[in-house]
Amino acid sequence: MRAWLEARFAPGSYTFAPASEDASFRRYFRVCSAGLSWIAMDAPPEKEDCRPFVRIAGLLRTAGVNAPEIVAEDLERGFLLLTDFGTTSYLEALRSGNADELFRDATDALVRWQLASRPGVLAPYDEALLRRELGLFPEWYIARHLGIQLDANQQRELDGVFTLVVGNNLAQPRVYVHRDYMPRNLMVTTPNPGVLDFQDAVFGPITYDVVSLFRDAFLSWEEERVLDWTVRYWEKARRAGLPVNGDFGVFYRDFEWMGLQRHLKVLGIFARIHYRDGKSGYLDDTPRFLRYVRVVAQRYAALAPLLTLLDHLENRRSAVGYTF
Repeated sequence: MRAWLEARFAPGSYTFAPASEDASFRRYFRVCSAGLSWIAMDAPPEKEDCRPFVRIAGLLRTAGVNAPEIVAEDLERGFLLLTDFGTTSYLEALRSGNADELFRDATDALVRWQLASRPGVLAPYDEALLRRELGLFPEWYIARHLGIQLDANQQRELDGVFTLVVGNNLAQPRVYVHRDYMPRNLMVTTPNPGVLDFQDAVFGPITYDVVSLFRDAFLSWEEERVLDWTVRYWEKARRAGLPVNGDFGVFYRDFEWMGLQRHLKVLGIFARIHYRDGKSGYLDDTPRFLRYVRVVAQRYAALAPLLTLLDHLENRRSAVGYTF
């Protein structure tokens, strides 16, 4: 990468330092020269593909969303040079007093992104992908992390819940989905926000990015505020002509069931990152996701088998002094 950069910057004319960590195999470095800075991405081609990042950055920018510009690229070696959005993410900046303003900007950008949606442009967030993601929960969280094997009845009950959840997800209107639209991937910029980590974008349920924003992996809010922000997004989306359900109660149910799919998936992903990829720290946030899952499972009678399973898992692990 240094040799590649020196085709653009004279040796000794720039500094090069780690910029951020990533749950994937990508690495990011900040390049500074003559008072300006850029971000260099190193995505090993055998592990990552830069082409979706380049393509979706273009889609976002065409939609009026502040995504990085691609300054230089070497797709064969997995190198990109990007405009720099600075060092202040929403995750670092959000406080009770500024959350309304920051989330207003984030939902404005989200509505622009969704309004640009066209079928056939991005891969579909279809049943196969939704189920594959849900399968990470029993495979990596229950079996690998908790060390528990479900019996045939428990597996059948969990499969039944998955069928209900996926059915709800697939019945929702479809738009462009960032797929990780959360405070960690939004930067405080002008215009605000700067949007990152969008390379896995798909065409899928309209509530996905909304629930990712307000029920975050690393930051929790009171239910009243989440409800208020979701109403504000819904009103904004309706005025813009997006295909949100005209009944907010139905929209909020869909929001919660979409969140359930995401949160079960992330419980599995965080366990996989820990055990397969050797990246510690992600498991520390699993209690937050378990709370999200429990709240939704308690609210809807059809999800009672999931609540029963969670109680069973907790009792099994508590019996041996293990907290999960």
